[in-house]
Amino acid sequence: MKLSKPKYIFVTGGVASSLGKGIISASIARLLQARGYSVTIQKLDPYINVDPGTLNPYEHGECYVTEDGAETDLDLGHYERFTNQPTSKANNVTTGKIYKSVIEKERKGEYLGKTVQVIPHITDEIKRRIYAMAEEDVDVVITEIGGTVGDIESQPFLEAVRQISLEVGRENSLFIHVTLVPFLRGSDEHKSKPTQHSVKELQGMGINPNLIVLRCDEPLEPSIFQKISMFCNVKPDCVIENITLPCLYEAPLMLEQSHFSSVVCRELGIDAPAPKLTEWEHMVERIKHADRRVTIGLVGKYVQLHDAYLSVAEALR
Repeated sequence: MKLSKPKYIFVTGGVASSLGKGIISASIARLLQARGYSVTIQKLDPYINVDPGTLNPYEHGECYVTEDGAETDLDLGHYERFTNQPTSKANNVTTGKIYKSVIEKERKGEYLGKTVQVIPHITDEIKRRIYAMAEEDVDVVITEIGGTVGDIESQPFLEAVRQISLEVGRENSLFIHVTLVPFLRGSDEHKSKPTQHSVKELQGMGINPNLIVLRCDEPLEPSIFQKISMFCNVKPDCVIENITLPCLYEAPLMLEQSHFSSVVCRELGIDAPAPKLTEWEHMVERIKHADRRVTIGLVGKYVQLHDAYLSVAEALR
């Protein structure tokens, strides 16, 4: 099954970092694959380091190395494990890479004496990297934007994807915003206000999210979905619950219980068959009902932080 034009899905985050945007991106990729479509995922990181190879794992987590030797973000490991497809240096773009490329072009005189600016030169370079992913002859390009909406570092990336959405058409682009819904023990209730503020921040940049994914530790009451749908201007079934799970690989199955991929396909105008998830369901069942235990020692330098050796841990798992 082949789409006539590639579709673009952009995943942003709000309220707090480390909400699992990478897992959401990998999950929707897995679900679209299960519907018969080819998918690629790209991570945009707003830090100025050219790659995470020089970053302290205690601050950033694992430095994931791809088949072509690129040192990349740990989310690329999730992408590979969920989609069973190798990634490369093209799948991870940082602010450092973008500025380095633009400055090298400026030094060569490629801008013909023009004043080099964030808009259009930096944003155009970001757009070029995203459009290049569609040249791999895929149906859907999923782009995850690191950091949190409101961070000054991520503004050029958000402006670039806003422009892409305008260029390819609303029918070929989709914005998924992942936010946190905190639970206050004192009043014994969930709070939707942080999500509302986060969405307003995004709307102030010209981006209206089509879907909002709510990260929470406990099931949300119906009033939260109604509030967020009403005040964030999204359809009621486009507000999706994302409860913290003991097993990462349950995420696509849990999201599909809320018809996640059906809503994504509907909003993108894709007439897709139901996902075939039998093999994935069997894998999750094997993980959850393993009846033998093996103890393995891991020798490393950054062992206090689980994420520093995430791929090793997941490979053993």
